[in-house]
Amino acid sequence: MDSEPEQSGPVGRGDGAEGAADASPDGGRPPAVRIQGLWKKFGEQTAVSGIDLTLPAGRFIGLVGPNGAGKTTTLSMVTGLLRPDAGQVEIGGHDVWRDPVAVKSRIGVLPEGLRLFERLSGRELLGYTGRLRGLPGDEVDKRAGQLLEVLDLSGAQHKLVVDYSTGMRKKIGLAAALLHNPEILFLDEPFEGVDPVSAQTIRGVLERYTASGATVIFSSHVMELVESLCDWVAVIAAGKIRADGPLERVRGEAPSLHEAFLGLVGASGRGAGQNLDWLGGGAR
Repeated sequence: MDSEPEQSGPVGRGDGAEGAADASPDGGRPPAVRIQGLWKKFGEQTAVSGIDLTLPAGRFIGLVGPNGAGKTTTLSMVTGLLRPDAGQVEIGGHDVWRDPVAVKSRIGVLPEGLRLFERLSGRELLGYTGRLRGLPGDEVDKRAGQLLEVLDLSGAQHKLVVDYSTGMRKKIGLAAALLHNPEILFLDEPFEGVDPVSAQTIRGVLERYTASGATVIFSSHVMELVESLCDWVAVIAAGKIRADGPLERVRGEAPSLHEAFLGLVGASGRGAGQNLDWLGGGAR
């Protein structure tokens, strides 16, 4: 196994005093997430290769990378959904695997391939989720009503989740993840397959959430979206962290995060039309 993640591109990993400042911008708040030596293999395929990463609290953080980079595997291990082969993850100072109850009470998760209790209505799903979290019934009902209204689901609250559209499913999943008011929210591709109206609604809720001092960590491969939302970014490719830090530092001298990302993952100048001279022009 490699001992250190490969580094490339215009920006390297932050360490020393600079890294500490990035991890604790207010001069004392502990990091939201601390990852050390995280590894995961599936058979002969290495999905995550010894990741070390510290994510600051109170930020809107994007975990970005191409398809197959290891984003979902990393988030699954960080949130306790998948056990790593090696390494340690702490959330709010609590070890994810040694103290899972303390960790899960502090986080909300919207995973990829969202699985919901589809034979419940949206309102019933939130009621069940809140009570499962140990919240008083009256408080659950109040919060559920507010979330349904803000996420524009009030009109569909008594409709079965199985009949929800993709955007509606993402919104009810987000509502369930927010219901217990977590300190940290983990979202895996939250805007994938979502219509622009629903995406704008989700975006507004997340911006309001982080403005209160909470932390959002979400994965995406859409650089324009990350650049418009996030103030802190980690770039992952081939299971390794290529760069991390405030958005401006990761972007560096590049005109956009998209251009910086292509350089970091080694995709700059890759021709899309090579060996396709037969394509187009009506040729047969």
